[in-house]
Amino acid sequence: MGLFVMSEKELLRIKIIEDVQKQRISVVQAAKTIGVSRRHMTRLVAEFRQNGALGMISKKRGKPSNRTYSIGFRDYVCELVRQNYHDFGPTLALEKLHELHDVSVSKETLRKWMIHAGIWTSRKEQRKQHIHQPRNRRECFGEMIQIDGSHHRWFEERGPRCALLVFIDDATSKILHLRFCKTENAFDYFHAAKSYLQEYGKPVMFYSDKHAVFRTTHASNKDVTSGMTQFGRALHELNIDIICANSPQAKSRVERANKTLQDRLVKELRLRDIRTIEDANAFVPTFTADFNQRFGKAPANPRDMHRALSEHDSLESAMCNKVERTLSDINACGTS
Repeated sequence: MGLFVMSEKELLRIKIIEDVQKQRISVVQAAKTIGVSRRHMTRLVAEFRQNGALGMISKKRGKPSNRTYSIGFRDYVCELVRQNYHDFGPTLALEKLHELHDVSVSKETLRKWMIHAGIWTSRKEQRKQHIHQPRNRRECFGEMIQIDGSHHRWFEERGPRCALLVFIDDATSKILHLRFCKTENAFDYFHAAKSYLQEYGKPVMFYSDKHAVFRTTHASNKDVTSGMTQFGRALHELNIDIICANSPQAKSRVERANKTLQDRLVKELRLRDIRTIEDANAFVPTFTADFNQRFGKAPANPRDMHRALSEHDSLESAMCNKVERTLSDINACGTS
């Protein structure tokens, strides 16, 4: 005889029946205790006397349920889902199966069938699939500068909602420049980049999102500069690369810094009762120094990749809007 593991319910029944046999309780009391009828309790006592503890093991143990669907029906339903509703979740797929194909199963059953057939992935597995492998830091200071604009209630209810432009070094997680402004626009990015370049020099590259300040969809195959924004064109003139990330996770360094700033910087502004963009920008250097001392990391390579501005680099000429105009030939114009 095979080895059976008895459930808690079956063990409880044995204890109750033993009490009945020893006349500690009556059959009626035992029936109420385990929630069965008096007649069924009498049958259980008789079964225990004849077969002992093995008689308490359910006869259904190891046998398929009477409500089990056939393999053929399961395959039929999965094929319907695969052909018609492959990108549906179990709930919506079940609605359509019932509405259009007269198929009725429980949502949990359909969910298990879809997972087993590889048609649908559970939310738990979806979260595992979307976990991004952390990108290793750049080795040198100035090798990559992540830039981003964070829109937030920086002054809470004391002042207007505004944006904070953040420049952070990828190798060290140090904030290299902060600037409060009304909106995330090219003019303020010009101003912030100019201040940054004057203090540190030219980095190898900037790393940003696909905001309209950094990326345009109107590119030409003939002219490399025609597909650039004004900010991208300015960096091109200064021989600085810019790369636009495909996802927020790719520029995780500055995204995490934004969350920290939205916590710490907001509280510091509150403690000082700062209400305006001008006062906030005046406080930024003090906050940045403290932030970098607390959260800055030493680079893997001590080399500084910033390049000094040369005499040919004109920040005033580069950091501005430039628009091409075509002049007509005045000699070709007729006179009246």
